[in-house]
Amino acid sequence: MKPFPLTPYPELIVNFCPTGMIPTKAMTPHIPISPEEVIEDSCLALERGAAIVHLHAREQDGTPSYRGEIYEKMIRGIRGHYEDAIICVSCSGRNFPQFERRSEVLELTGLAKPDLASLTLTSLDFPSGTSQNSPDMVIALAEKMVDRGIKPELECFDFGMINAAKMLIGKGMMGRGPWYFNLLLGSRYSVPATARHLSNMVEDLPPGSVWSAAGIGLFQLPMNTLALAMGGHCRVGLEDNIHLVFDRSELATNGGLMERLALLAETFGRSLASPARARTMLGLDSAPVAPAALSCAIALDEAEEAIAG
Repeated sequence: MKPFPLTPYPELIVNFCPTGMIPTKAMTPHIPISPEEVIEDSCLALERGAAIVHLHAREQDGTPSYRGEIYEKMIRGIRGHYEDAIICVSCSGRNFPQFERRSEVLELTGLAKPDLASLTLTSLDFPSGTSQNSPDMVIALAEKMVDRGIKPELECFDFGMINAAKMLIGKGMMGRGPWYFNLLLGSRYSVPATARHLSNMVEDLPPGSVWSAAGIGLFQLPMNTLALAMGGHCRVGLEDNIHLVFDRSELATNGGLMERLALLAETFGRSLASPARARTMLGLDSAPVAPAALSCAIALDEAEEAIAG
């Protein structure tokens, strides 16, 4: 087995997932549904040290949505406050099996263009149904992501998904490295959330990969803690876990989950990677610049030159 790094650890990339597709207001009043709620929770997480925001869109009635216009409103709203924020969008097949719907969000341009897009490598079961990801669908989504200059966020719930990712990487279908793997453990029908399983998944990754660990439900904290200790990165938020404590006696908030992880990282002596630093670590392009912001910057430069002159 490849040894895990001892010191120094890399800066911690926090992937913040505020909403997901499952939690409803009936399950927890803290879940952000509207674009305004998602923007607010995302900005609070970015302020506390998150680098990536992993977005899911919802319709007004709270049901999952694929519509690019909803994603655009959220992305522009977040970048209006945090220009350098790394934005990841969902291309999930749990509710929308059609390629045109799943890939609509990849058409966004300019300030609304995402940096990352989720790519689940095979089909898998959840308690509420099946996420269909045929080989042809995965390849089509990967090709569109790469063509659009969007890095795939390789979501792996099982060892076979890592094998599928390695096969596509070997065929040159995943663009340029480093590869960013999101390892999700603890779902009922996938890899158990144990130290042994996480260690084995990390061992299977291609050399030089950047990986993040997520625990489903009450496994969020244990998997985040293991990732901190192993030199990996963390995914956190209400998408995966709506409870703060193991006996489910207290509902979590996105802010509370982010704060707990930040304090835990500080205990481990791991500083949080800024979005700009995380872009370098993930091999991402610079953040898009809003035309208005660019014009203001030019005007400010001209004013300073006039004063100096």
